[in-house]
Amino acid sequence: MYDLYGSLGNLAILKNRKSRAINAENPTGEKGKGGMASSNLGPSRKGSPCLKDIPSGETVTLADIEGPGIINHIWITVTNKTTEADCFVLSDLIIRIYWDDEKTPSVESPLGDFFCCGFARECIVNSMPIVVVPNRGMNSYFQMPFNKRARITLENQHPNPIPAFFYQIDYCLVDNLPNDIAYFHAQWRRERVTTLGKDYVILDNVKGKGHYIGTYIALTTLERYWWGEGEVKFYIDGDIEYPTICGTGTEDYFGGSWSFAKQINGKTVEQNYSTSYLGYPYYSSHDDLVHNDYHKDDCLPMRGFYRWHIQDPICFDEDLMVTIQQIGVGHGGLFERQDDVASVAYWYQTEPHSSFLPLVGREGRRPR
Repeated sequence: MYDLYGSLGNLAILKNRKSRAINAENPTGEKGKGGMASSNLGPSRKGSPCLKDIPSGETVTLADIEGPGIINHIWITVTNKTTEADCFVLSDLIIRIYWDDEKTPSVESPLGDFFCCGFARECIVNSMPIVVVPNRGMNSYFQMPFNKRARITLENQHPNPIPAFFYQIDYCLVDNLPNDIAYFHAQWRRERVTTLGKDYVILDNVKGKGHYIGTYIALTTLERYWWGEGEVKFYIDGDIEYPTICGTGTEDYFGGSWSFAKQINGKTVEQNYSTSYLGYPYYSSHDDLVHNDYHKDDCLPMRGFYRWHIQDPICFDEDLMVTIQQIGVGHGGLFERQDDVASVAYWYQTEPHSSFLPLVGREGRRPR
């Protein structure tokens, strides 16, 4: 039995694995082949630290690994704009992951959103599985075991070439994996205007056995007053009309309370936070990348949240659907809202998985 989920308590236990890493200098992760590229400093002196000039419209393979193995860590950094006008790189790049020669991806998301950085904007994230540090140092510590093959691709849907894309994928090769292993999945969705009185669907059409382990939501509020009364629902194993698990509100699901805010000199001030299992790392009604200084403060309020079900996974045996209500409260009490909601759902399940909905085009992914 392999310990897939490392902790401080078992660091001293021998691992019986072969450690490997893939990056631009060693794209196959081959043993004894790291850092071979030459630079003006000479052989093996930082000769190929990144992928250069990825053309618009091209898909590149970041990793193609023969298993069995476990991806333990992914690190990526890239510019957030190629010109003053083309400032949506983080939503224009698409990351996909395929397991065991499957034809449809198990992971499909804009790069920034996968790392809890929606709106094509980076922010500091300090959590257990996802860490983002200055400047756009994006890290994933999700354990991703696979039996036969792991393939990770990056599609450039940006209008221009990407001048430099830095990455490293750290993994281990093993002799075998437990029979009850589940595969990592993540899916991005968006409704630019939600339907009045109808719950936003974070995830559906999941068939098989597994456990749901996280939610990222990028919310752009389109109406006034408090927006955070919507409840998160988990429809498990045949639930139809009512879910088995229903929370108490949006702010509650992300671990906060009382509007995440405090009053300073009569003004409401947002309080961001980033913790191991839940966070509200991003708030802005300002656009710091827009090419026209006259419109930097024309943005609608944007908020990014994450919630990791690491200590409290949502387990299912047959199927799963996850939704969230769009409910607010004002002077007249509760009311149904319409907002702009994007999300990434993260879960593990047995394969095969159901195909995802087609990913919307780049214009449909960009922030308002």
